[in-house]
Amino acid sequence: MGNACAGPSNLGGNGFFQSVTQAVWRQRPPNQDQLPAANEDNSNKGSDESNKSKGSDDCQDSAATENTAPEPVKIPNAEPKNKEGNNANKASGQKPNNLKRLTSTELESVLGRKTGNMKELYSLGRKLGQGQFGTTFFCVEKSTGKEFACKSIAKRKLTSTDDLEDVRREVHIMHHLAGHPNVIQIIGAYEDAVAIYLVMEFCAGGELFDRIIQRGHYTERKAAALARVMVGVVQACHSLGVMHRDLKPENFLFINKDEDAPLKAIDFGLSMFFKP
Repeated sequence: MGNACAGPSNLGGNGFFQSVTQAVWRQRPPNQDQLPAANEDNSNKGSDESNKSKGSDDCQDSAATENTAPEPVKIPNAEPKNKEGNNANKASGQKPNNLKRLTSTELESVLGRKTGNMKELYSLGRKLGQGQFGTTFFCVEKSTGKEFACKSIAKRKLTSTDDLEDVRREVHIMHHLAGHPNVIQIIGAYEDAVAIYLVMEFCAGGELFDRIIQRGHYTERKAAALARVMVGVVQACHSLGVMHRDLKPENFLFINKDEDAPLKAIDFGLSMFFKP
């Protein structure tokens, strides 16, 4: 019996291995091969329906969100009301409307008083310097032969009331600071039909800037002495309620060519008054 069950001739018959195989792998019905596919289809169908349902819910939520009116947002208006006007002025190259144009009557008397004829009192000589509005010339007083500097400001360059006030302020500030040993002294102010003339003391030593270039460098002691003078000018101006607003080596002149010549501050064209 044992040989009949285990022998080679009966391995594929109804022996032990066949019994075990049949027990483990039971014969499936003929249509069982299609069941998994059907189950997968049903599963996929259910998944699709679930996804469709979920997508429908999402769409409904999205539609509800879209149909809800957003809250109004208030944006502060930082642009000026006359923005269009300003843009038009920029495009055309014209000055803003708030700058009042000067009339011929206003240009006739910039200083607001009658003055003498400068050309009858002084003789103009060589050109000393050039600024935005004015040109400075060497001049000599005819009656005494004394040497001075004359700043000529052409009236044709004064196009607005602001320009007019700048000239008046410069004259006022120079008179206001008169007497300080390190500030250029004004001798007189004149005007005619074409220009305003500011006659000032003449500084023959030239600019601090040119002397720095010529020397190449200063010793620490000499540089400290010059800096002390410049800071003293600033302190004096501020104590009198004046801001120079254009401090630079070009705006400090030496009285003469001497090594230890006094230093003077010039050009108060951009200066302003303030409350100290």
